[in-house]
Amino acid sequence: MSPLAAFNPPLGPLVSQCHPDAVTLHMKEKAFSLTGDDFTVKTVAGIEVCKCKGKVLSLSDKKIFTDVQGNELFALKNKHFTIHRSFHAEAPNGKDLFVVKGEFSLLASKSSVHFKNASDGHEVELDVRGDWFDRSANITFGGQPVAHISRSFFNMREIFADKDTYFVHVAPNVDLTMIAALCVCLDEKENDK
Repeated sequence: MSPLAAFNPPLGPLVSQCHPDAVTLHMKEKAFSLTGDDFTVKTVAGIEVCKCKGKVLSLSDKKIFTDVQGNELFALKNKHFTIHRSFHAEAPNGKDLFVVKGEFSLLASKSSVHFKNASDGHEVELDVRGDWFDRSANITFGGQPVAHISRSFFNMREIFADKDTYFVHVAPNVDLTMIAALCVCLDEKENDK
């Protein structure tokens, strides 16, 4: 994979979650959780980035993302009454941070991500195109690569526990927690099939 160019100004709804260097996230779905929707999010070097915990008995399939100290960053919720599966991330104060809108596409999956960029106040739309069969996706902004999601195939966790492992290559100065949430959305869409 070619190097990802840095974004200037930083890109994302939470500038505090941006990293100045390119980062590869290692996301593992926990094998034994009550909800089946818990993820650990670390760098490949083993540094914890955030946690994602699914809520038991949630009508909106709510998942809470927290920072490494356990502070809530946002809740990712399924948007009801939409034709294509969509999600929104809600900050603890109730404001929407970003919205993931599913779109129709033949033989592939297509989504868009909408948010107000925290660093400059501009409205941003990211393009997410993927192959949900192998659970991979490319995320771009105006044609510039933002991140690439790929799944680790046939690891023992997947074979015995039906849990996935993802590797997410993220460009410098991009909100890592938003990209991790997009990976969770990808996993949720695939689980619906």
